[in-house]
Amino acid sequence: MARYRGAVCRLCRREGLKLFLKGERCYTDKCAVERRKYAPGQHGRMHSKFSDYGNQLREKQRVKRVYGILEKQCRKYFRKASRQRGITGENFLVFLERRLDNVVFRLGFASTRNEARQLVSHRHFLVNGKPVNIPSYSLKQGDTIELREKSKKITRITESLESVERRGVPRWLELDKEHLKGKLAELPTREEITIPIQEQLVVELLSRQI
Repeated sequence: MARYRGAVCRLCRREGLKLFLKGERCYTDKCAVERRKYAPGQHGRMHSKFSDYGNQLREKQRVKRVYGILEKQCRKYFRKASRQRGITGENFLVFLERRLDNVVFRLGFASTRNEARQLVSHRHFLVNGKPVNIPSYSLKQGDTIELREKSKKITRITESLESVERRGVPRWLELDKEHLKGKLAELPTREEITIPIQEQLVVELLSRQI
């Protein structure tokens, strides 16, 4: 599977906001967005004015970078969202939030989504008591997530949980920090997805391309 192996701080600077791709570093003064509040590259300080299409494309790129998905996955989620009842843009974001790697990150078991993806791939988590190693696995309301017994002493997981209060756990999730378990108590609403994304721009773009 294709992976971005470049400097992730460049991605945050390109989007003009913190994507929290570096974990704890993003909360300190060393954050690249705080130190250099302009886009990377030779012409990064120039203020470019985007067309409507440019704004839509930029928003889609932002969604892909926040959740760490590829173009093919992005289109797949959009198709599923457009077939469901309700507002397509909101359905789209809820599908992304229900990914196992995202929920592992939101619960505080990992400091970044990339780290959560790696932990899931290495079979450190159980879903409803069964091992799952697919980061894109879509959780349902009521599903439980817990660490395997052999994984409960992994240092980076315990360190991430120690700082979970700083990030906070969304209301739609329940965390049992003592027993290293979590639960998707209910599906998130749009108001509870706090990432600054204008999903309607993504819908306008993909609805013409699919």
